[in-house]
Order: sequence, then structure tokens, then C-alpha cells
Amino acid sequence: MTGTGTRSPSVSTPARTATAPPALGSLGLFTVLIGAALPLIDFFIVNVALPTIGHDLAAGEALLELVVAGYGLAYAVLLVLGGRLGDLFGRRRLFLGGLVAFGLTSLACGLAPDAWSLVAARVAQGAASAAMLPQVLATIQSTTTGPRRAKAMGLYGATAGLSMVAGQILGGVLVAADVFGTGWRSVFLVNVPVVIVGLVLASRAVPETRSPHPEPVDGPGTALLAASLLTLLAPLTEGRAAGWPLWTWLSLALFPFLTYAFYQVERRADRHGRTPLVPPSLFELTSLRRGLVMIVPFSIGFSGFMFVIAVALQQGERLGPVPAGLALAPMAVVFFAVSLAGPRLIARFGTRIVTAGGVIQGVGVALIALTAWRTWPDLGVVELMPGAALAGAGQALQLPILFRIILSEVPAARAGVGSGVMITTQQSALALGVATLGSLFLTLVPGMGMRDALVTTLLVQLAAVALTTALSTRLPRVVG
Repeated sequence: MTGTGTRSPSVSTPARTATAPPALGSLGLFTVLIGAALPLIDFFIVNVALPTIGHDLAAGEALLELVVAGYGLAYAVLLVLGGRLGDLFGRRRLFLGGLVAFGLTSLACGLAPDAWSLVAARVAQGAASAAMLPQVLATIQSTTTGPRRAKAMGLYGATAGLSMVAGQILGGVLVAADVFGTGWRSVFLVNVPVVIVGLVLASRAVPETRSPHPEPVDGPGTALLAASLLTLLAPLTEGRAAGWPLWTWLSLALFPFLTYAFYQVERRADRHGRTPLVPPSLFELTSLRRGLVMIVPFSIGFSGFMFVIAVALQQGERLGPVPAGLALAPMAVVFFAVSLAGPRLIARFGTRIVTAGGVIQGVGVALIALTAWRTWPDLGVVELMPGAALAGAGQALQLPILFRIILSEVPAARAGVGSGVMITTQQSALALGVATLGSLFLTLVPGMGMRDALVTTLLVQLAAVALTTALSTRLPRVVG
């Protein structure tokens, strides 16, 4: 597992440093959590704004999907590289640079004169997110220990889950409010003042950290990882809207070959004492490996549900953006409240609480499906509330704890690459959820009708919840 010579420390042994790392205070933690919230909010905030964007910019369905997919693809492809650059050049420096870039690209999105300009700005915004977000977890990992780290990771998980739901709610409110006549543009422009506040706070409260053994960028590995993710995510996100042209099938056919080539290049670099982008030895950590396997179906189901429910409520129930967004408010409120109890619950019950969360989430999704079947076309906030609240509680008992489990054995010296791998896996799965469950739903609507298509898609998500619940039984029982 370990190499010799100039090789970086093994993943199973934390690196020793001459001085203790700087501590992350409460204000610093609040600041990096702002940085964690922004990219996740912006992944979901456009869901309820897409109809308005399409009307205003005369954009067809394929272009609108690119507005979502362009951001998600750039974000997923560059996350591991962002984590490595933070380890190399300093996490605070990359966080600040990513925050500035995120603010500028958000401004470009809000001022976009046409659909293609918006797509280009969204791609750049995804790249900025990839520079910023890995630094959040890496900073937490390298500046906290013991109960304080457990609390910080719990708050990160709570922020992440709440951001994904709140993004959709906020998008609906902003579009309907039409602030200063900006309409859908406000969902992007709102980021600018938040970024300014974040920059002021970060310059004062976030300590600088970096790996004590900086690892240079792995050029071949970076290129192959990017190509692998693109050949999978691009055709799945754009294929249905484009009519599945030849390039989509060729791209999917290339995916396994590029993935195998990436694995071989990384394994060879690891074996020869060089520094791969994603060290294969990292996956010898049981907690990381099993947690990543579980987070894939969880994230696919989460993002697929968020996309499908937004379309169903706006196009099927003819709800406006505010009611469509607020229909998920019970999920957001319950998620945040329950996730705060996560550290205490896991201290008492161990990772069995994740299994319990899967069962509760499954009951919530089943209840939403049953409610949609019985009440359509009168499905609204009140009807969705019981199922949404249960689903939110179940998700809160899984996601924050999963983040903590995955990174629990990753040493501080590799905090950047560890967090980058975890977020890349999550982000890729989020994009896959929109591509797979979203495409399934939209494909079923013409033949089955909106209600039956929604119920069928929810039952598929329920199968994903059952899978995550089964996988959770293999997690380590105790988390350090």
C-alpha cells in the first residue's frame, strides 16, 4: 500500500507536521459554509426558473437542459483538480479565488443577452464552484479535531442538504418577486452581494492551510478523468432532448474504455511512487469506499426527485414558481432540524442511524407517490407535506453522517483530494439523477400522462432508497 522515497504519506497514516494547524473559529466555519451553500443552491435554483428563461430567451428544451447540464458537467469534471490545487497552493487562496470567480460568473449569467451566452456563463460558474467547494471540507478536516470536527461536519451536511432543497424554493420566490424587473435573472444576481459578504469574512476568519507534502498536478490523470466523466454525463444529460444522435452512443461506448485507462494510469503512478490525481490506495479505506458506493444511489434519487417534482407541479398542476418551490418547504425545515441532531444520534447509535434514515425516507417517498396517485390533479403544498417531511427527516439521518463517514479516515495531508473525490462522486450522481430519472419521467409523460409518469418515477426512486438502505448495513458501525 505504501511506497518509498519521495512518495507522499500513506492514506492510513496521518502526516506529522511540526506545528499544529490553525483552528477554524465559529465565524470562519460560518464563512466556509456560505461557500458550500452557493454551488449547491445554484445547481437546483434554475429548476423552477427554466420555463421563464426559455420564454424570455426563446430557448428550446435542448438549450435549457444545457443551462443545467453545462454547470453540472464543469462542476463535476473539475472538482478533484480543485481539491488537489488547494492542497498544493493553499486552500484559503483557492477558496477566495473560487469565490471571486463565482461572483463574476453569476453576474455574467444574470446579464446574459441570449441562451448561448447563458450556457457559457453557467459552464464558467461550474468551474468556479469546483475551485471553491473542495476547500470547504479540506479546511474543516485540517483545522478541526474530535467533537468540534463532528459538529462542523454535521453542520456541513445540514447546509448541503438544506441548500439543495432551498435552492428550488428560493428560485421560485425570486422569479415570482421579479425584483426590480429582473425576473429569472435575479436567481443569479442574488449571488453577487452574498459573494461580497463572503469575501470580507473569509479574508478575516478563514485560516490558510495546505498539505505539508504538496503533490503536483497529475496531467494525464486529470485529462482522463475529465474525459471519462464527459463521455458519461454529456450524452445522458443531452441525449433525450437531442433525439439520441450518433455522438451520444459513441460517447457512451467510449466511457468504459476511458475509465479503465484512467484507473490503469493512476495505479501505475501510485505503484511507481508518483502522485496520481486520485490515489488508488485511497480506496483501501473501508469507510471511504463503502460510503462512496452508498452516496451514488442516494444522490441520484435526490436530484431526480427535485427535478421531477418541479416539472410535475408547474406543468402538470399548473402551479406558479412560488407554490411549486414552497411545496418542498416542509422537507427543507425538517431536514435542517433533524440533521442538527446527527452528531448526538451517531454517538449513541452508531451508523445504524443511517439505516433508520433510509427506512424513514422510503416511507416518505412511498407516501408522496400514494398521495400523487390519489389526489391528482389537486396535488399541492398541503397534500405533499406529510410525505415531504418524512423524506426530509430520513435524508437528514443519512447525508450529513455519510459525509462524516467518508472522510473519517482520510489524513489531513490529503484532505483536499479526499473531499474532491467525495464531492465529485456526489455531483456526478446528482447530474445522473436529473439525466436518468428526469429523462424517464419526461419520456413516460406522453404515453402515460403526468400523474402516472410521476408515480412510476417515484417508485423507481423508492427502489434507489431501498438500495441505499441495504448498503448502509455494510458501513463501519463506529465513526471516529
